[in-house]
Amino acid sequence: MKKIVTTLGAVALSATAAQAGGIDRSGQSVAVLFEQGNYVEFSFGRVAPSVSGVGAGTAVSPLTPTPGQASGDMAGNYNSIGGGLKYQINDQFSAALIVDQPFGADVSYPAATTYFARGSTAKIRTMAMTALLKYTSANNLSVYGGLKYQTMSAVASVPFVAAYTGKADRDGGLGYVVGVAYEKPEIALRVAVTYSSSVKHNFTPVETTASPLVPAFLFGLPTTVKTPQSVNLEFQSGVAKDTLVFGSIRWVDWSKFKIDPAVYNALTSGSALVSYSKDTVTYSLGVGRKLNENWAVSASLGYEKAGGGFSANLGPTDGKKSLTLAAVYTKDNIKITGGVSYVKIGNAKTTLNTPSGVAAANFSGNKAVGVGIKVGYRF
Repeated sequence: MKKIVTTLGAVALSATAAQAGGIDRSGQSVAVLFEQGNYVEFSFGRVAPSVSGVGAGTAVSPLTPTPGQASGDMAGNYNSIGGGLKYQINDQFSAALIVDQPFGADVSYPAATTYFARGSTAKIRTMAMTALLKYTSANNLSVYGGLKYQTMSAVASVPFVAAYTGKADRDGGLGYVVGVAYEKPEIALRVAVTYSSSVKHNFTPVETTASPLVPAFLFGLPTTVKTPQSVNLEFQSGVAKDTLVFGSIRWVDWSKFKIDPAVYNALTSGSALVSYSKDTVTYSLGVGRKLNENWAVSASLGYEKAGGGFSANLGPTDGKKSLTLAAVYTKDNIKITGGVSYVKIGNAKTTLNTPSGVAAANFSGNKAVGVGIKVGYRF
């Protein structure tokens, strides 16, 4: 059971991170730290979301700017890369280095429509490197922690807000990770709780607008963005011969995250370019099965409750349900993992940056498909 099935939990947990709450992407798992012996892995994923909506209201009662007009697919496809290195120092100490892209966004409203947000675009890019050290006691209780260095950049163009554009060049910031775990290898049991701190980025964005009403002193003002803190509870356990149950609970502090550069803030009477009203909790539960000495498979379900209220026009989603299928092929020291996820994205309503509380558009029936491959080598 230990040879193959224990790998399945991490496979499905990482695959279902696609289209999680906010701009979450990687799920920030530390599973590589629990690999046996010395181990290195590289992963690549491709996610293809389809997100579109329709202007709220009707031509008879046009309370919104473009009632009944379709937005077109505004969510761009994206790639995700990652890697990890784990080194067993001795029986008690091990270390790991993890590289991932924890947060990101790709927004592109088609320009050839009559929808009010047509032509709006936004990109957020992050890259993180996390160094961890783990101590394992004689009773299989372990504690681990380390530092994370993260870079972030962003660019946006919002024509329907006074032809606004903004760009923030890459900035780096430090955070930390701490956790505790308990393992019982003979039944493939592991329970791990990991806390990842927020990371502060200090930007001096370049902003432009067609509006002559914005005071000159607001241009070039610095702004601070903090990516959210989070807690991951990951667990797995053998329940029968060659069979494993696994899952996770992930909380992310999205309610304290916002990107609100000074000029955009002034144009919208205090609104943020990107913000979320509530935190998210994402659940995953699955089962893995060893088929033979080389092959194992798994299936898992994911769920994230909708927060309700209005979503941002640059992120018109709210909650999700997902199904992930994965397989692992192991031969000698090589392990190849493949997975596919289907995500049903929760319905959302957006509003313009006004205190009216009137829905600007309704987004429903949206989805995402993600595929990924991971290659690991034990040395």
